[in-house]
Amino acid sequence: MLIHSAPQLLTLSGGPQRGNDLGRLGLISDGAVLIRDGLIAAVGSTAELRFAYPDEPALDARGHAVLPGFVDPHTHAIWAGDRAAEFELRLQGKTYLEILAAGGGILSTVRATRLASIQQLCAETRPRLHTLFTHGTTTAEVKTGYGLETAAELRMLEALLQLDAEGPLEIVPTFLGAHAIAPEYKADPEGYTNLICSKMLPAVHSRWKSPRLPFVDVFCETGAFTLAQSRRILETARFLGFPLKIHADEFDNLGGASLANELGAVSADHLVRTSPADIAALAGGDTVAVGLPCTPFGLADPAYTPARAILEAGGLLALATDLNPGTAWCENMQFAIALACRYMKLTPAQAIAAATINAAAAIARADQLGSIEPGKQADLLLLSVPDYRHLGYRFGTNLVHTVIKKGRIYPI
Repeated sequence: MLIHSAPQLLTLSGGPQRGNDLGRLGLISDGAVLIRDGLIAAVGSTAELRFAYPDEPALDARGHAVLPGFVDPHTHAIWAGDRAAEFELRLQGKTYLEILAAGGGILSTVRATRLASIQQLCAETRPRLHTLFTHGTTTAEVKTGYGLETAAELRMLEALLQLDAEGPLEIVPTFLGAHAIAPEYKADPEGYTNLICSKMLPAVHSRWKSPRLPFVDVFCETGAFTLAQSRRILETARFLGFPLKIHADEFDNLGGASLANELGAVSADHLVRTSPADIAALAGGDTVAVGLPCTPFGLADPAYTPARAILEAGGLLALATDLNPGTAWCENMQFAIALACRYMKLTPAQAIAAATINAAAAIARADQLGSIEPGKQADLLLLSVPDYRHLGYRFGTNLVHTVIKKGRIYPI
């Protein structure tokens, strides 16, 4: 089909955008896109493409800004249960450590998830994926990490493969057995690190049923995994052929961002309290810095990812929701963009680039996703407004009118 008469067509062409180059939208006024066999075949002005393809079935985008589908490169979308009661406790003054000591926090989600079958995991996760999709996310990375034992983590991965096969949202799986120290190993973090390296990672590798291996992630943070433990887990994963990610610097600066750069990780995520030295290390490589503004918002924490410093250093910056049950139950990349504009001081154009082409780079898919260019997958959004700047400016309502995934139209 030929999508035509878009008042603004944001192509985001030219690959991932580094440093102060972020925000290059490749905007075409009165733009048009030709889609064939689920791929983008041609991009240009409406006059050019309607002349070249006069008999093509047409979709009139008059009044609708058109842009690539959002890529959410950091979610924990698969889990069982909820933690609404803990949110109320936090508002009453209970600290996270007090809630954890009482058996709450991540351990409450771990208990519920360990008891869940693959069918239950799919049933509880499916509505969250639907909400992601209807708010414009066409591809999402989804992490395990609420099993913290081999069997439960493998069930989560199996559920993710099933949900990806169902579509329409495309799922990029990540194994996060190193999300926290398993409760059975509370007094023996080294023992749990040994289990991940000697048992869990080989089990994931041997049982994986898809041609592309999942990412392996680790939570390098005080109270989770030390820098040395994180290095061991990631080096073991790299030896087995897994691509790497890392959670780093959410609460403390342990050097995880520099470790990610050293090991060639695809992304380093959170990065709230990242040091200037670590920012410089990231800028010297291709590891994408992923800001998760919904998380400090969810925690009422005034500290956000230092986006301006990352860009001034020449780094690659992406955005994600961090969808999870404890701190950021948010399936809406539009809201992440709005927060990034206010608290990370990005312009709407920069935030959109960080949520599309750079987010695709943060899951190693920038060659297929994140921009509107010939040969790429036809994942597009038609907004209900003619001007892209409403993204960031507005929040709390869904500005997506139509989602197109692999060339198929999904009216919202």
